[in-house]
Amino acid sequence: MSLTIRLHITPYNTLNLHTSSKTKFTSYSTRIRPKPIYHSNPLIHFVYNKPKMLDSSNPVESSIPSIKSSLIDPDGGALVDLVVPENERGAKALEAESMPKVRLTKIDVEWVHVISEGWASPLRGFMRENEYLQSLHFNSLRMADGTVVNMSLPIVLAIDDETKESIGSSKNVGLVAPDGDLIGILRSIEIYKHNKEERIARTWGTTAPGLPYVEECITSAGNWLIGGDLEVLKPIKYNDGLDHYRLSPQQLRKEFDNRQADAVFAFQLRNPVHNGHALLMNDTRRRLLEMGYKNPILLLHPLGGFTKADDVPLDVRMEQHSKVLEDGVLDPKTTIVSIFPSPMHYAGPTEVQWHAKARINAGANFYIVGRDPAGMGHPTEKRDLYDPDHGKKVLSMAPGLEKLNILPFRVAAYDTVAKKMAFFDPSRSQDFLFISGTKMRTYARTGENPPDGFMCPGGWKVLVQYYESLQIEEETEKPTVLST
Repeated sequence: MSLTIRLHITPYNTLNLHTSSKTKFTSYSTRIRPKPIYHSNPLIHFVYNKPKMLDSSNPVESSIPSIKSSLIDPDGGALVDLVVPENERGAKALEAESMPKVRLTKIDVEWVHVISEGWASPLRGFMRENEYLQSLHFNSLRMADGTVVNMSLPIVLAIDDETKESIGSSKNVGLVAPDGDLIGILRSIEIYKHNKEERIARTWGTTAPGLPYVEECITSAGNWLIGGDLEVLKPIKYNDGLDHYRLSPQQLRKEFDNRQADAVFAFQLRNPVHNGHALLMNDTRRRLLEMGYKNPILLLHPLGGFTKADDVPLDVRMEQHSKVLEDGVLDPKTTIVSIFPSPMHYAGPTEVQWHAKARINAGANFYIVGRDPAGMGHPTEKRDLYDPDHGKKVLSMAPGLEKLNILPFRVAAYDTVAKKMAFFDPSRSQDFLFISGTKMRTYARTGENPPDGFMCPGGWKVLVQYYESLQIEEETEKPTVLST
């Protein structure tokens, strides 16, 4: 996917610019290095004065009641928290021991994490069939009071024939992590058919081979789905040195309140941060200040669940993001870096709705959307799988996202005259260089430096060291050829 970025701070859909415990679990990674290279969180907490905003009907600034961005209502009106209170965990664990068991994959545990902390509020467990069908066909759920919340991705748990038979007529099951730990209970269960072809076609818009999430999670999955109400016996922890970055929606909302933010703009990414990203984020904050917000806070929110094999691993990305802050490219005083625990589907406009919806539950009231969000190249043809502009267009119309302000990108590229990342000027297009994600990885892999001003030196060094480590691994793994 290209790293070209777009930002149009112009009225778009709902946006009006003039108004307002310790479960051990190894995180998914295709490669494991002997020594992690992450740092501790460098961010420092700062407190600001209560904000005022501009009145769009009056050019003169007027005082209005302060607005806490974390008070944007979560979907369903209240955050879901499905972690069992500490004083009840012993009894719940004993109860779960007597239940039939469902063994989870690594990605299943990531979904347990997502559901338990309320990212998918108001969802309270893996989907039963009526929820699954609404999500699959309507990208939304209708609540008992008639309101609609966005739910563009089915969040489901697959089981095979043997597990289904072992459950029998039981109403509740225990959930077992890959390492054998009993981590949760699914109550009042419902088992229904897993039509993989329909699920894949409706989620991705194609059944072509080579879709990363499909190959990792669906193709080999069981022919049944099991839904029910989730209880998690203790908070999900990965013990990878990054758990302090994994702030729940409740913790993020508290942090926004501590900082007295009147606007929170979320930026989702699964790539290293280059100076074009930073230009976009800093320019967004400047424009929010011009709109009358007094303390906009950036939520830099890298995705931390499953990603495809050629994406930069999470620990490397977090180290790189840390360097971006240390080098002053982004301001730690107005930035919160946190890991979003969801797995990545690469499902384009369908998935970007999920990414936006989850940030509502985290308390963000602005969401930055770029070119081809959650997209990828077609797995069998030389083209993008999705129209690059459809993501932002879909977000502007998606049911259940009306309260979220959508901020589409402007194009940024490397200005060869100014020798820095800058917003693209079509009147001198010959002066701009577009550096794709593939090109960036090629630079790092070959040890070639990108143009000065493309990425902060500390962040670039992290990437070069990572790709050098891969080359060493590859050389080590080559078979030894004995001469005769």
